[in-house]
Amino acid sequence: MSKPIESICETIKAIRTGNNPTKITWLLTDSRSLLFPDETLFFALRTKRNDGHKYITDLYRRGIRNFVTLDNSLAASCPDANFLVVPDVLRALQKLSEQHRKTFHIPVIGITGSNGKTIVKEWLYQLLSPEKVITRSPLSYNSQIGVPLSVWMMNEQTELAIFEAGISGMNEMQTLQPIIDPAIGIITNIGGAHQENFYSLRDKCMEKLSLFEKSDIIIYNGDDPLISDCVGKTLFGAKEIAWSTENTESPLYISKIDKRTESTTISYRYIGFQGSYTIPFIDNASVENSIHCLAVALYMMLSPETIAQRMEKLDPVAMRLEVKEGKNGCTLINDTYNADLASLSIALEFMSRRNQKQRQQQTLILSDLLQTGQNNKILYRQVADLVNSCHIDKFIGVGSQISSFSGLFDQEKHFFQTTSELLQSPLLEQLQNELVLIKGSRTFQFDHITDAIELKVHETILEVNLSALVENLNWYRNQLKPSTQIVCMVKASAYGAGALEVAKTLQEHQVDYLAVAVADEGADLRKAGITANIIVMNPEMTSFKTMFDNLLEPEVYSFHILEELIKAAEKEGANNIPIHIKIDTGMHRLGFSEDDIPQLIVRLRRQTAVFPRSVFSHFVGSDGDEFDAFSKQQFECFDRASTALQQAFSQPILRHICNTAGIERFPYRQLDMVRLGLGLYGIDPCTNQVLHTVSTLKTTILQIHNVPKGDSIGYSRRSIVERDSRIATIPIGYADGLNRRLGNRNAYCLVNGRKAPYIGNICMDACMIDVTDIVCDEGDEVEIFGNNLPVTELSRILGTIPYEVLTSISTRVKHVYYQN
Repeated sequence: MSKPIESICETIKAIRTGNNPTKITWLLTDSRSLLFPDETLFFALRTKRNDGHKYITDLYRRGIRNFVTLDNSLAASCPDANFLVVPDVLRALQKLSEQHRKTFHIPVIGITGSNGKTIVKEWLYQLLSPEKVITRSPLSYNSQIGVPLSVWMMNEQTELAIFEAGISGMNEMQTLQPIIDPAIGIITNIGGAHQENFYSLRDKCMEKLSLFEKSDIIIYNGDDPLISDCVGKTLFGAKEIAWSTENTESPLYISKIDKRTESTTISYRYIGFQGSYTIPFIDNASVENSIHCLAVALYMMLSPETIAQRMEKLDPVAMRLEVKEGKNGCTLINDTYNADLASLSIALEFMSRRNQKQRQQQTLILSDLLQTGQNNKILYRQVADLVNSCHIDKFIGVGSQISSFSGLFDQEKHFFQTTSELLQSPLLEQLQNELVLIKGSRTFQFDHITDAIELKVHETILEVNLSALVENLNWYRNQLKPSTQIVCMVKASAYGAGALEVAKTLQEHQVDYLAVAVADEGADLRKAGITANIIVMNPEMTSFKTMFDNLLEPEVYSFHILEELIKAAEKEGANNIPIHIKIDTGMHRLGFSEDDIPQLIVRLRRQTAVFPRSVFSHFVGSDGDEFDAFSKQQFECFDRASTALQQAFSQPILRHICNTAGIERFPYRQLDMVRLGLGLYGIDPCTNQVLHTVSTLKTTILQIHNVPKGDSIGYSRRSIVERDSRIATIPIGYADGLNRRLGNRNAYCLVNGRKAPYIGNICMDACMIDVTDIVCDEGDEVEIFGNNLPVTELSRILGTIPYEVLTSISTRVKHVYYQN
């Protein structure tokens, strides 16, 4: 849903510099999430930790032309940009979304509370989305920034909206209330998080309830005396569904909760009729969350039969508890996001249920509980009582507060002032066959502890010339139209060159996209600080969460993976994930057929979890003119399919079909984007000639033997020397990527510029070469391939392609990077 920049300027009362006419569809506060620069408005938020203004120059280079800022000091260096100057950038964002909300007259559900907001939101989505197109907060977007970004996502198709609202201090909800303006309100519970910013739990409850001052109905647990009392004092005039397990006169009376081994059945009475449903969970929090959802579903007149059917199929919502395999037979429960008493209780309950079958020793690693507002002596007495009652065998406390109350804990115990102190101790390495719950406040960076205990030299080196890489990039760039974007392939460890350093170099040279094969490759790049857009070419269904967490963009090639991706995104609460649609035009490897496009359009338009960022296909034989007729046929098929897809959506969808050879041979088929692979690494796929050598594999001579005529070399005596010979051993073998077929004089390497044939079988970690006619000594350099011995020569001998030789280089080979 687009709005003209003039209208936005008026709404936020900005002073405008620049007159670039445009319409805005996307709001951006995080520079890493840029998708459609032409339609994006960037809000340069200034916080205690960061300042969005410092990213403006880079975002301008990447195509953004619209900024909301505190001043126009950068306007001169961004000549065709619009700067909307306001006194408060965050308030401007909130005012814009507040105005956007007023244009919709549909049911909106608002959810607040201390715990359970995201789960209730996602379960409501699962229950109600079969009938309605729903816009909901992505992930846990419930803050002063997250709420306006969520509300802005409402569009013409939205029939119902569900937003969560979180606060950390007094008077914050009065800002969020008009932005969400919910007709249906849910308050889940009231706990101790952020309590230091409130005078009392009552004040916090009243502040949260102010979200519902204009709501038609409020849903809450009527058995909670604090919430019930506060609702009674609000005098909002809204109807109430105060569900209860105790009060038989309640409009929603929960008559029975029957917990089994892996499910719970809840029986209820609602305005005179009886009903029941079963959920695939047994913890108390899930039961309570499901009852909130039940109340909403009944209020929205979903039939009891439909509710029961959908409740039974509820998926767990991925929150912060992750189970991972640890070192030394340990199992890890990772909850390194926050630590308060309520969430600790939930985590310990999860731990107890997780351990019912395995009966491992239970270890808890816990940090100080911050921002609770409670007296520390009372707080840590409650913590100790909870921990002691849950039969924790070993307790590891981190932080000055919890350490000062070490005497309260009954089990084996260890205390450290800081996370670093724990990491430097031998304690973590001594954990064996234990179930370990790692729970810490975010400031303690307990993710380092998880990394330390999670289950996860050599004279041969690969020299990588980054200057040559850039020269190859620019050689192909010069063949592109100015408007054509470029995707650089860094899959398979950047064709053996090492994905991280290559990706850093490409990012510095402003490529539009990087492409990896699998999600883990992309996640590694994100962890190392790569912020460029990343496509995952071969997404696996088990890696969807990794892609969501790391802002990776998957290729989608079938209805099956599309459905699984949508399901996973909805489970995670993720919205508007960019995907790249693959069309099969003749490769017959992966992809939708042209006939699939109408059905694909219908499915994409009926959901909000993903949207098509690009559509692409693969030429079968762009490197040879004997395939030109078929390439023409492929392009025509792709043109029809991609055009039909674009016509179904208002946002631009990038089209690309040219690979490296296609860039060179089909300039008229460049379209919006091209994919640069082998050419980036210095090999012209059309001629098999080297452009600029990027990778040089070299090693050194370990030892030289004088071998008499008639003796054999290596395993199985496959090579016999026919004269007295000097045989050198070099530390490279098939485990390093040296193909065994090169042995027994089938190929050669270079020693001091001279050809030295491989003799005998290639071993795992070493091989032998004949240096009889070469002046050389132990320690001399040996070139396996590089500037003087092209990798294409090895691929020719092996009867394969250069890709295979390059990508076979093992990760254990040390990589050395340099620039000319």
